[in-house]
Amino acid sequence: MKKSILKSVAFLSIVTLMASCSKDETPNTDNDGIQNGNETGIDCGGSTGVTCPDSEPSEGDGDTNANTSENLEGELSEAKTLDASKAYNLTGSYIIKDGGKLTIPAGTVIIATGGTSSYIAVAQGGQIFANGTAANPVVMTSGAANPTSSDWGGLVLCGKAPTNVGSTATSEVGDLTYGGTVSDDNSGVLKYLRVEYTGAAFNSSKEFNGVSFFGVGSGTTVEYVQSYNGGDDGIEFFGGTVNGKYLVSTNSEDDGIDFADGWQGNGEYWYISGAAKAGIEGSNNGDNSGVTPLTTTTLSNITVVGPVTEGALYFKEGGGKFTINNFYTKGINLGVKVKDTDTDAANRIEAGDLKITNMQFASPESGLEKTDYTGATQNFITEGVATGAGNGAAAPAWTAGWTKGLETAAAASSENLEGEITAEVTLDANVEYLLTASLIVKDGGKLTIPAGTVIIATGGTSSYIAVAQGGQIFANGTAANPVVMTSGAANPTSSDWGGLVLCGKAPTNVGSTATSEVGDLTYGGTVSDDNSGVLKYLRVEYTGAAFNSSKEFNGVSFFGVGSGTTVEYVQSYNGGDDGIEFFGGTVNGKYLVSTNSEDDGIDFADGWQGNGEYWYISGAAKAGIEGSNNGDNSGVTPLTTTTLSNITVVGPVTEGALYFKEGGGKFTINNFYTKGINLGVKVKDTDTDAANRIEAGDLKITNMQFASPESGLEKTDYTGATQNFITEGVATGAGNGAAAPAWTAGWTKGL
Repeated sequence: MKKSILKSVAFLSIVTLMASCSKDETPNTDNDGIQNGNETGIDCGGSTGVTCPDSEPSEGDGDTNANTSENLEGELSEAKTLDASKAYNLTGSYIIKDGGKLTIPAGTVIIATGGTSSYIAVAQGGQIFANGTAANPVVMTSGAANPTSSDWGGLVLCGKAPTNVGSTATSEVGDLTYGGTVSDDNSGVLKYLRVEYTGAAFNSSKEFNGVSFFGVGSGTTVEYVQSYNGGDDGIEFFGGTVNGKYLVSTNSEDDGIDFADGWQGNGEYWYISGAAKAGIEGSNNGDNSGVTPLTTTTLSNITVVGPVTEGALYFKEGGGKFTINNFYTKGINLGVKVKDTDTDAANRIEAGDLKITNMQFASPESGLEKTDYTGATQNFITEGVATGAGNGAAAPAWTAGWTKGLETAAAASSENLEGEITAEVTLDANVEYLLTASLIVKDGGKLTIPAGTVIIATGGTSSYIAVAQGGQIFANGTAANPVVMTSGAANPTSSDWGGLVLCGKAPTNVGSTATSEVGDLTYGGTVSDDNSGVLKYLRVEYTGAAFNSSKEFNGVSFFGVGSGTTVEYVQSYNGGDDGIEFFGGTVNGKYLVSTNSEDDGIDFADGWQGNGEYWYISGAAKAGIEGSNNGDNSGVTPLTTTTLSNITVVGPVTEGALYFKEGGGKFTINNFYTKGINLGVKVKDTDTDAANRIEAGDLKITNMQFASPESGLEKTDYTGATQNFITEGVATGAGNGAAAPAWTAGWTKGL
């Protein structure tokens, strides 16, 4: 009889569990969307990490059946390991006391049923080991039929690490002691843990967060933790030194992630979406904003997806000392919020204690303010291109399998580019980028653009990409998948946007600290082999926006760029000024294409000392190639000196296949094919230095072919004594005479 009763109880427990499981999305497509095995409404089994309960009691011993479900409450003062095959009902508080050790294996589900009284807390000296995996996370969730935020408490850890609220403070929930002097205190491991529907309130000012860390030490591991649909903050650090890596906060009814009370840990890879107030709230102390130890942290690779009502970051109650890099935001109207009355927070901003670099405001709400701080220092935010937690607004790859309710990659198919880059940023070829203003790769910055990436300029003259001295760009296209920078106009045409500008530290003849004609960036120096990166299989379209009648962008401009830079397979298409231009420097250009430029096809000046191979130029309005020494002082050194080989210029042109001007330089050109031109080499009658260089033998062209010339062809308009600097011959030019050479296949346009 006893066995029969036990079996009946077991069966009822399992039925109850199954009913509570059905509460959790029906079925839950936030995971794999497939009901597996014994699922009864809950999306369990498979890749979800949620263990399916038995649909009916097994035959056999009644005691075994009774153990398929177990209640958790009370205190734990010894080692206990849960069983992932069981369902655990959290019916009250479960406190892991000093000396206690709770181990929770991958795939374990804990179902809270006791409202505010249901929570798990780790006291000082206790430890928890939630050892989930990406495929089988540990899940703590609500047992309500229709789960919602604030159904139960949450998870609380209390350690012995320093705080600024005293060494024997009491947690706001659970009334547990925390704080001390043990910086490396170890409260265990939280890894691949999802905590759902937390935030039950004791009163209007006292409620649980999803996961709360009170004075927790750096010996504790906190990685791959999500708070989902919490009624207060998603995750909060109250002092301590613990670090948090790969954290997710989704749909919290207060802040996404909060830290205060002298927290001295660091954060990496935080993904926050759906926070009702601030994405991140960081403060020092709510009662004494100047107390020490000061909240001090370095955060990197952060995403906040709005809307938010209190900023992507709320710097409050004295703030602290924060360094944040690679901070991506989407759909927000305020970057950094600071209370007007928070004197200590303001003082820290003025002291340079808040520094944010590479902060991106993608798809902002109307009326975006980068900050509402009105003090003297406004440069604590440096805009740039950010990847955030890994994938911009979309769920990063590391969230796969164990998280719930995240934005899909499709939602992030378009991103804005503008601002400054001061660290390493890699774009995603699957994302369409809108260049809404200038994008500057600063000293120390590195922009990598993978094959197939398209950047669409929408901001007119203000839209351009520039690489400053010390910065680098790596446009790593392929013949099949070039990198493309183009216009966003409905009917694109030349001069729709700026273009691409690179500034290096190589020698020029305009000084070692010259300023670029667009972008006002410094260039020049003594570093001949300076390296500004790689441009390979890059097409730049519809460039040339003008600032005024004498100042406009080329397709691609190289200012003092060094020979350590690789420039190969680059096309300028339909540019409003020169297609490609070299202003001094030592960089070489190989496999270059200029198509339909409204000035010269390819231009070089100011002491350029690089070489060129395989240049294909067609549709240039003025000169096919313009080569000069210096427009202000044609005799200055270093002299523009170059060897060009395998060159094609297809006319008509109005200023010659080559315009040798402003002192010219020392040019050796071989295998020079032209078609449909009326002038081979143009030289200004008044250009004494250019004439002197021709007479000195500094201009030498061999195997120059004039195919299908226009009527009245002049090989040169130079009238000086030396007329033999051109030797005619049969040329193949860039590879195929006037026709597009084989190496242009796949990545070019309009040939």
